Amino acid sequence: MSRFEDYGRPRRVDGGLRARSTRGAIGQSWWSRRFVDVLESFALGTRLTRGRSYARAGQVLALTVAPGVVSAQVQGSRPRPYQARIGLRRYGDAVWRRIENTLAGQALYSARLLAGDLPPELEEVFVAAGAPLFPAGVDELAMSCSCPDAAVPCKHLAATCYLLAEEFDTDPFQILHWRGRDRAALLRQLRLARGGGDGAPSVDGAASAGGGDGAPSVDGGLSSTDSDTPPVTSPVGAGPALAGLSEPVAASDAGFWRAPVPLPDREPVLSARADLLLRQLGAPSPVIGGPGLATVLGRAYRRFAEPAPADD
Repeated sequence: MSRFEDYGRPRRVDGGLRARSTRGAIGQSWWSRRFVDVLESFALGTRLTRGRSYARAGQVLALTVAPGVVSAQVQGSRPRPYQARIGLRRYGDAVWRRIENTLAGQALYSARLLAGDLPPELEEVFVAAGAPLFPAGVDELAMSCSCPDAAVPCKHLAATCYLLAEEFDTDPFQILHWRGRDRAALLRQLRLARGGGDGAPSVDGAASAGGGDGAPSVDGGLSSTDSDTPPVTSPVGAGPALAGLSEPVAASDAGFWRAPVPLPDREPVLSARADLLLRQLGAPSPVIGGPGLATVLGRAYRRFAEPAPADD
């Protein structure tokens, strides 16, 4: 198996992509930490440590997220940068339609997505659609690197993953883009599903329809036959906006507040791993036990999370 000492120190890079985090865990939002947890759950040891060092030193020269694949150039010890690639299954239009219909049925989900945020319940929506948002393990990621290290992931792939997590912090829609739907397409579909194509009359349409039944037209009700009539007093307040509208028809707004799809009986709750907080804090200081203490506490946390045995 290849060792770090076999290749020497990486070549210094000017202008590379440098992780914002200078120490501790990488990834601040729940969605970026969720992705990093998948990588770190396999305890890959020094490769992850060196991957973090590469990410913080700016060894990654370029990072691109596309549907189904993330590609990066990472400068190692050799003159030519290594080509790192992380593949993930992209979902087709049929899967995305199911997801978008569910999201459109929840006003809170749509509002938060339109505001550029990912609600924590989003992960459960994907699971319910049979299309998990995050990979369950590194075996779902098709990783490859042009470096001579046969281990997967190598430190170059680990550096790519850590910078990808920070990219998710900056733009959470990159996660969805990786799964096959970019921001513009998703938000467009949500707007359409929430009423953009419901045939509701526009202000101009309502005004012209009202003009035929005696309602005032947009120009204040004047026609060519009564142009000599003294001008009417200009409406004040909300009057200008309402002047050309006919009275609302009760049947037309009956479904305005109704969700496109039935709402769930209760608000979904995202379940977290019992040792999630412990994993985010990193290894304890050697003074109080170091990584060994974290291992012992992790087992205890998982034991505490087990359901209590039923009484006989």
